[in-house]
Amino acid sequence: MWGGAGGGPADGGGGGAPAGGPPGAPPPEPAARLPVERTSLLCPAPSASDLAETTYTSFTPVTEGAEKKGSATLTAAADGAAAEAGKGGEDAGSGKDGEDAKDGEEGKDGKGGKPVLRPGAPGTPVTGTASGADAPALTGTAEGSHAPGWTVQQTTEVAAGTGRGLLGLNCTAPDTEFWFPGASTASGRTDYVHLTNPDDSAAVVDIELYGKDGVLKSTVGEGVTVPPGGGESLLLSTLTDVEQTDVTVHVNVRSGRLGAAVQALDDKTGGDWLTAAADPAGELVVPGIPADATAVRLMLFTPGGSDADLKVRLASPSGAITPAGHETVHVKAGMTTGVDLGEVTRGEAGSLVLTPTSGSVPVVAAVRVVRGEGGEQESAFIPASDPVGARATAAENRAKGTTLSVTAPDRTAKVEVTASAGTEGGTTATKTFTIEGGTTQNVEVPVPAGLKGTYALTVETVSGGPVYAARTLTGEDEDVASFTVQPLPDDRGTVSVPKAEQNLSVLQQPPA
Repeated sequence: MWGGAGGGPADGGGGGAPAGGPPGAPPPEPAARLPVERTSLLCPAPSASDLAETTYTSFTPVTEGAEKKGSATLTAAADGAAAEAGKGGEDAGSGKDGEDAKDGEEGKDGKGGKPVLRPGAPGTPVTGTASGADAPALTGTAEGSHAPGWTVQQTTEVAAGTGRGLLGLNCTAPDTEFWFPGASTASGRTDYVHLTNPDDSAAVVDIELYGKDGVLKSTVGEGVTVPPGGGESLLLSTLTDVEQTDVTVHVNVRSGRLGAAVQALDDKTGGDWLTAAADPAGELVVPGIPADATAVRLMLFTPGGSDADLKVRLASPSGAITPAGHETVHVKAGMTTGVDLGEVTRGEAGSLVLTPTSGSVPVVAAVRVVRGEGGEQESAFIPASDPVGARATAAENRAKGTTLSVTAPDRTAKVEVTASAGTEGGTTATKTFTIEGGTTQNVEVPVPAGLKGTYALTVETVSGGPVYAARTLTGEDEDVASFTVQPLPDDRGTVSVPKAEQNLSVLQQPPA
């Protein structure tokens, strides 16, 4: 069966009540889902291009049961631990006693003039901007009312040059392991792995690369040190001299924790961020492939010692379809496999559903999607995703150019989609949709009444499921096929907390 959402490193993890107990005792009460009280996010340095224009959008959904007061900070990582302590720049958090900073207000630190976003009150998104190649990586923490489901979207437009187009990602929670199928060291590709350290001590990380024949040997990626509160960017082609079309990057943190993302830039088809794939699993969903995709390439890797054989299905608006000539795919253990699926969506919404043909072997997967023709092609990446779970959030959306794709790979599900107020005005709007089992639907996204600026979307599972979702954002120039796609897994707004009980009967000793 398809998996559901759970706790993660940013929200204190999941877990249920212990199963044991004295004989005859009533079963323990199920764990409650409570709003998280603190969470962290990390945003990589957006671009090395002087032509880059970056927008950061911060949003916290209103969460029932959350604390009434809270604060959030999002500061430049470049100043390391000093920035975390408030020595490197202006505090970007909420005001005194939990009062929110002015919506949309943007600060700059005292040393390098780096942009600092001021997150606003729950329910209203706030934006900040940066220009050029000097915009730093950001580290952020939210507490109290600002923490449950806190989401920050980083979107960069690059007008020309390698990696032109629209590059976007949801800033990530720190973790200790990341898989990136879909990277490349081929001629014409310039791929960097970005590492951001939120803590006040150095992190040590190993970076492993796997190509079509297995591991790509390199000692350069071993024991990489990321300084406290800082970031590192490593060009993949400096880690190995082997050119490979399809490479899987494995980031394994020896000590500390990090945020990690791969920036993949192509000389001919622009570029985008490749974010970490869902953890290795036997069943995977790659949601939200654009209907007008002109080329789709599927990349897979199995980290275990066994080969994997997977059925490949496309969940379309009318049901599951088998791509012609690609009914199954064989993935050799420890080797990256790439499969060209062509124009697999054929003008309709679609998501790839991968299931084992026999025994389940854990696999990671992602697709590279190309839109447009000739010199106006642009590319983006979609990793396999975790399900929406209780709620997922997309922070930056526009009145035009936003597409929300929702997939129910197994059972029919009902979802509720809510549009927040706009950054500069507007009122919330909500719609409910039923997604038939085995299908993908591009739903009619609600738009806030009187919208000014951009707005946030939340997707909540009402019944059935599980469901998977992805948001596609297209560039404002209709003559250019620039776009970016972000999968929408559970936003970590709540965490499973077992009910605490005190039972002294197990401590009683029989009389002597």
